[in-house]
Amino acid sequence: MIKRPNLTVNTPLVDRSPPEVRTQRRRLRACHECDWVSALPPLNSGEKASCPRCSHVLVKRHRFPAQRSMALAIAALTALVLAISFPFISFSVSGIGNRIELSQTATTLIGFHQPLVAIAVIMTIVVLPAVYLLGVIWLQFGLLRDRPLPYSRDIARTLAHLIPWMMADVFIIGALVSLIKIVGIAQIELGISFWAFCAFAVLLLMTTQSIDADWMWFSLEGEPLAPEGTQTGRPAAEQNLTGCPTCGLINRLSDQGRGYCSRCHEKLHQRLPHSLQRTWALLGASAIMYIPANVYPIMTTTSLGHSSPSTIIGGVVQLIQMGSWPIAAVIFIASVIVPVGKLVALTWLCIVVRRSNVLNANSRTRLYRLTEFIGRWSMVDVFVVAILVALIRAGSLMSITPGPAALAFGCVVVLTMLAAMTFDPRLIWDLPLPSSTSRKTATKDIVDG
Repeated sequence: MIKRPNLTVNTPLVDRSPPEVRTQRRRLRACHECDWVSALPPLNSGEKASCPRCSHVLVKRHRFPAQRSMALAIAALTALVLAISFPFISFSVSGIGNRIELSQTATTLIGFHQPLVAIAVIMTIVVLPAVYLLGVIWLQFGLLRDRPLPYSRDIARTLAHLIPWMMADVFIIGALVSLIKIVGIAQIELGISFWAFCAFAVLLLMTTQSIDADWMWFSLEGEPLAPEGTQTGRPAAEQNLTGCPTCGLINRLSDQGRGYCSRCHEKLHQRLPHSLQRTWALLGASAIMYIPANVYPIMTTTSLGHSSPSTIIGGVVQLIQMGSWPIAAVIFIASVIVPVGKLVALTWLCIVVRRSNVLNANSRTRLYRLTEFIGRWSMVDVFVVAILVALIRAGSLMSITPGPAALAFGCVVVLTMLAAMTFDPRLIWDLPLPSSTSRKTATKDIVDG
């Protein structure tokens, strides 16, 4: 018997009618990480359904998802408008100073012939988050009116692809590192924009976490029946099926292992085409770019007419000499340990992917999740350069210019992120496993609502 959530009658229709209430049919899902087919259990607010084979979260249920997401998105967008409308940071030394706005962290780089780095900065901290928030507002407004607005399906499909590339939280860490670097030699003043951007980063994270994709897609397009004959407790590939990575719906594939999702129209494959080859190519390119990223200076500091180039490791050493051990540790981990660790981890996964078994498939899947999560945090050093170059502009007295390593290191970050995205973790599980793992219903755990 399906337990109905305790929602008030004056709640908007979309928020008081979760999928479990609107359909009495079993709703099936194929795990995106191990391909196991499971039946979703009835969920209440604050609960999640996890894959019984690899523990990947299939569905996470929230209370009042449309209202919550829309409220958070509006608040985040308001904070972003404030962040780009007022001064961000100012500094002064020996009577000479400078004040910058948030947008200048990108536009200043163009003047130093670093347009690609400038585009990466402004896209990841302003443009993509703004597009994401406007998309959320558009979707949820239509759902709350019980009449989805035009292009809602295309917008909903796009939102999931934007999340890895929004880096407002990473930018805040970069701003803090920048302040630590100069606080001993100049007077720093934080503007309204700085605090507004901190609020924006938190609200953006809360917005992404508040999206109940399962509920949203059910409200937008309903849920067609799973293909006839679909069996739980078996991999989808064995049944010529696959789960849509965007909306979760199980679809039958053609004899060539291809197709399109019948609900969101996402292109589907039994396994990502040439997954290992593409991952190897991206790993090779990122390893090559990592050499100039560490050999060449990432920025050059000019003080009293004397120029001093600084590499990534040189910056870490400088922070240690200043006594800023925690910040030095952050930069060392983000700029050295994370990129190298990600390269090593993905290389190892590509080598051993065909040798997986039931004893190590879970641990290798957890390693993949870790590499996918940590990659974006390497952008800290790029953001530090962007902030310092825009802020420290006092002529021969003190100024900072970007070095060639900034572009090279940015390429390393992007290439390793793409490598993790092109690696198909389902390949780890593509071996016969004992039937003892064949539970037919997804596990159900309590999470914060």
